[in-house]
Amino acid sequence: MTGDWHGALGRARANAPFLARALERQPALAELLAAGEGEAALAAARAAGDGAPDVETALRRERLALATALAIGDLAGAFPLARVMGELSAFADRALGTAIDEAIRRRVPEAEPTGMVALALGKHGAEELNYSSDIDPILLFDPARLPRRARDEPGEAAQRYARTVLELLTRQTGEGYVFRVDLRLRPASEVSPLAISFDAALSHYESSALAWERAAYIRARAAAGDIAAGEAFLGAIRPFVWRRSLDFTAIEEIRRLTARIRAAHTGPCEPGPGFDVKKGRGGIREVEFFAQTHQLIYGGRRPALRRRGTRPALDALAAQGIIAAEDAVVLGEAYDRLRRIEHRLQMVEDRQTHTLPAGPALEAVARLDGHSDGAALLAELRETSAAVAERYDRLLADHGTASPARVQPLSDSPFAARIEAMKETLRPLRGAEARAAFDAITPALIVALEAAPDPEHALVRWETLVGRLPSAVNLFRLFEQRPGLLEQVLKVLTLARPLADELARRPELLDRLIDATALDLPGPVAELAERMSAAEADDGYERRLDRLRQVVGEERFALGVQLIEARHDTLEIGEGLARVAEAALTTAADLACGEFAKIHGRIAGGDLVILGLGRLGGGALTHASDLDLIYLFGGDTAPESDGPRPLSAALYFNRLATRVTAALSVPTAEGALYEVDTRLRPQGNQGPIAVSLDSFARYQQETAWSWEHMALARARPVFGPPEERARLAATIVEVLDRPRDPVKLAEDVLVMRGEMALHKGPAGPLDAKLSRGGLVDVEFIVHFLQLRERTAFEPALERAIAALAAKGLVPATLQAQFLLLARLLIASRLLAPDAAEPHPAAREALARACGQPDYAALLQAFAETRHGVAKVWAEVFGEALEIV
Repeated sequence: MTGDWHGALGRARANAPFLARALERQPALAELLAAGEGEAALAAARAAGDGAPDVETALRRERLALATALAIGDLAGAFPLARVMGELSAFADRALGTAIDEAIRRRVPEAEPTGMVALALGKHGAEELNYSSDIDPILLFDPARLPRRARDEPGEAAQRYARTVLELLTRQTGEGYVFRVDLRLRPASEVSPLAISFDAALSHYESSALAWERAAYIRARAAAGDIAAGEAFLGAIRPFVWRRSLDFTAIEEIRRLTARIRAAHTGPCEPGPGFDVKKGRGGIREVEFFAQTHQLIYGGRRPALRRRGTRPALDALAAQGIIAAEDAVVLGEAYDRLRRIEHRLQMVEDRQTHTLPAGPALEAVARLDGHSDGAALLAELRETSAAVAERYDRLLADHGTASPARVQPLSDSPFAARIEAMKETLRPLRGAEARAAFDAITPALIVALEAAPDPEHALVRWETLVGRLPSAVNLFRLFEQRPGLLEQVLKVLTLARPLADELARRPELLDRLIDATALDLPGPVAELAERMSAAEADDGYERRLDRLRQVVGEERFALGVQLIEARHDTLEIGEGLARVAEAALTTAADLACGEFAKIHGRIAGGDLVILGLGRLGGGALTHASDLDLIYLFGGDTAPESDGPRPLSAALYFNRLATRVTAALSVPTAEGALYEVDTRLRPQGNQGPIAVSLDSFARYQQETAWSWEHMALARARPVFGPPEERARLAATIVEVLDRPRDPVKLAEDVLVMRGEMALHKGPAGPLDAKLSRGGLVDVEFIVHFLQLRERTAFEPALERAIAALAAKGLVPATLQAQFLLLARLLIASRLLAPDAAEPHPAAREALARACGQPDYAALLQAFAETRHGVAKVWAEVFGEALEIV
């Protein structure tokens, strides 16, 4: 194994008295190290307790040997920091497990040691123990399974075992000690026994736990004893640790904790004699807090952030775009360097110290670390800690509390009385701190309300929003620090009633706006589906559906804000909504198929295939779109499924299709997703909800009406195995690309459009879909020409129009006309949901979303577009449209 083993041994003997004595006591181990046999030395260290007269002696010998081998391997540069910390943590696990087993068997020799677990927290839980660390386990037990003598009560037995564990590990003997053990992280440690039952601990965390306890459990794991029981407990308290909504209280708690630590720390503020590399400014704890603060805020929504280790957490935060990649690298490298210095300090005398010494002792630590002198070590540490402090201070400043702004008198505002009343009537505003934070943002709130198109409705929605917040103070402070966020929220409340109503129902949607990617368009379908399906291994079906609804709701809300802000072309918003819907459909179908198979098994050679039609098939939705779907299945219809409750193929896929529809449309705790419309299936509502691919092909070839073929022109397979989707796509082309009687086709199209106009007229003057000369008429023109000319079979209308225009079948101007109508439809679903004239502020937002300079220009363009479409209609069908 490479490394400077001789140099390491020389520095250790000259500068670390503890290591010098340990090497002298273990000549065989020292010989292996001198030969550079690092792995052999570690193996010998793990076996150092073999043959010892008792457990206490065995653990202490192993501990000394392991400390010696790891220290020399570390100093030699042969063992990386992660290896050193991992080996120390693994030994702590073994020691705890051995102590628990010994404690139980001393009392009940014949028993299997079950029913008690040691949860590792802090650096032990993260597998980042330092060289001379104590450990902070929490001992839990199951009264029903804990071995005990017949006369012992479970609680009494558990306390006996806990005291024995402490004695085995902490008692100083001639062989030394194993670990200092601190049990004060257990629930209510000032009054609780040393070991606590699972039920009592669960009750504590569900009802009366403090904020710091949440942070402690970020790095918790079942380390020793009854591991399965410990993991089950950690699964039960996961909602306590990882809250589903963005947790603003975490920011404030970390800020306060940092202030207390810095106030209590009396040492120097920068590296020098007396500087604490753990608690000092820019030290180890600030790197850990930096990572944990972001984990607490975002980890409930992003399982990928739930990493126990500090560096893995930083890397995950960077991968998710929450912190800059450069910050992750700088903080990670600084963390490693500070931890190595911490180890050097502790190697000297095997003391749990984090403070830089003065004089010759500092020179010894520097030489142990490989520096020429103490000045060189301090210079490096100043640079390292400064980089950490800069980033940590920035975190606190970004999320901190600014000085409260002086609130202007409100007596002149018509909203003064209502706003003052909120402080008495809304629960989140009853605390003094919350009121102060609310006062700080009140002037901006009043200005926005007075400029709102519908101030009364906006204020009602604001009251509802605030009233539903679990805690308002930190959100208001965030608004104060980020006026742009408050402006976005108020725009939602005043301009887009559908988004405002949804926000009032689900205040946690605000979480999405804090994300750095809040104004970015959604990624590809596969990427979205991966996020939607992310879950813990033990999450059940309902919880996974909740996760799906949570991600879809956030993405749809973010896209709505992007539309209001005119951050992207409205057509890109529609395409983003379609990608979100397709990913949701994929995720829901996968979940439903998996759940269904648990009961009914699977059909050999058969798979569910889903065809998307309408706006989903065309790849551009609005916020109000439902999903037009046809459920199909491949394979033979004869076989039965292979599960505990087998079904015939037809019944299997019909019930499965119903399950998928329910997964998409039935509300859960997180709400509903989409309305699903399956009326375009063969025989409509009279037919089965799912049919075989062969039956579908026969129906379309032999029985379907012209309007059903028109619908197929915008159809696209969106779920199923690639080979079945390709087969379905080929069937669609075959159905569309066949000779037709142009006269009969034209008659069918005109009859259908006439019936639609008679029974379903425009909802208002801005109805871009149903107004004559609107989108429906464009669709009928395009589909008629596609079927008549057997060409341009593109599900996306803009591409179909371009193909038709290239062949001279429609004027090139129809493309621009369609795009204006499409933008108006997508934008109006939020800004003018009833298609009526919106309020003045919403009018300008609507015009921007449609690419027009102002509302008057939008109305003019809309009118000209409708007349232009009517002209094309007349050219294609020889029939005039009446434009009102």
